[in-house]
Amino acid sequence: MDILIKILQLFMAFTLLVGIHELGHFIMARVFGIRVEKFYIFFDPWFSLFKFKRGDTEYGLGWLPLGGYVKIAGMIDESLDTEQMQQPVKQDEFRAKPAWQRFLVMIAGIVMNVLLAIVIYCGICYTWGDQYFANEDAVYGYTFNEAAHGLGFQDGDKILSIDGEPIEDVNEIAMSLLLTESDRTVRVERNGQETTFTIPFQELIDFRREKGYVDMLMLRTPFRIDSVASASAAAAGLLPGDEVVAFNGEKCIEFGNYARMLSEHKSSDVALTVERGDSTLVLTVPVNADGKIGVTVARHNYQLRTRNYTFWQSIPAGIRRTGDVIVNYWEQLKLIVQPKTQMYEELGGFLAIGSIFPSAWDWQDFWSKCAFLSIILAVMNILPIPGLDGGHALFTLWEMITRRKPSDRFLEIAQYIGLAIILVLLVYANGNDIYRFFIK
Repeated sequence: MDILIKILQLFMAFTLLVGIHELGHFIMARVFGIRVEKFYIFFDPWFSLFKFKRGDTEYGLGWLPLGGYVKIAGMIDESLDTEQMQQPVKQDEFRAKPAWQRFLVMIAGIVMNVLLAIVIYCGICYTWGDQYFANEDAVYGYTFNEAAHGLGFQDGDKILSIDGEPIEDVNEIAMSLLLTESDRTVRVERNGQETTFTIPFQELIDFRREKGYVDMLMLRTPFRIDSVASASAAAAGLLPGDEVVAFNGEKCIEFGNYARMLSEHKSSDVALTVERGDSTLVLTVPVNADGKIGVTVARHNYQLRTRNYTFWQSIPAGIRRTGDVIVNYWEQLKLIVQPKTQMYEELGGFLAIGSIFPSAWDWQDFWSKCAFLSIILAVMNILPIPGLDGGHALFTLWEMITRRKPSDRFLEIAQYIGLAIILVLLVYANGNDIYRFFIK
């Protein structure tokens, strides 16, 4: 059932995103009186799942879920219908229209995907708001994993800024470190004093490649006693509300460390330093054979904050979030194309995309993923690769500037090259999926 829910979400998202994208081309073409011969969600080599015709346009659903397309009359596209291009030019064809109209037709799909992301993010902000753990609430600092220790972080550090930019959301810390093409300067509060250190770019690349950013930090939980459950703990003098701050003279805050140290001192006595109001006491406490002292811990309650928006406030908030996601994804794309980062190994295909959806249905998460994928579709399509919208737009822009139209033969060859590049990328990305999921 879990995998079916993932597949259903992926199918719904792709249908929506591809449909909106192709609808942009369709609407803009019809605005300029250009004939659209086909409008398809997914590709239909040899056959389609269903189709119908209305006016001059055939609408259908293909069986190959690699995207979708509109077949615009008089245009060299993925259909590679060169026979049509040898016929006399008709006034309702793409090639008969001025360059500026053709340019707008080409970028309309990209614009629609960006607009869809804005609408979705506006809806998310209005319906659910922004939910986050605030960095300023990390009064006890963070506990870092081993990979983060290698970057220079120490348990208990409170992160103040990265490259001079203050951190508001805990979830932003990893991305703020990784979306860079240079060294990062981090300012932290450590043992009551501010400390600044620099993380070299190559170390950040290694950190990302080794997946060190996954669970790189946790909000620290102090060892505060909620109740005393054993006679031995009560006899040792422990009381509810006591906060344990040192173990056998070794200062520590994180409860997880105390649990580990107690398990290493089974059936023995340990010295616990506790703070009780304005007093500090050192108590000798027996540890039982299970590595317990007979108390329950009051977990520190880190409040999940929510920033709510009215309907009108959600509009600029949605636009800002869309802009932030576009910038972040573009920065990642720039890193991927740099061989030294080896981030091209992170490219994924349909399995990777499907895996981002949860196994349980969650509308907030679903719409958030749809908006993110819509931005990916827009950014990828604007790349100047023949066969993508960006490639078509680039040739048209060149024509607008130079007043020289590329020949049909040139566009046909460019289309073949572009489709070959896209096919190689698809094979590589989905090959990565197979390697990661079934071999590695």
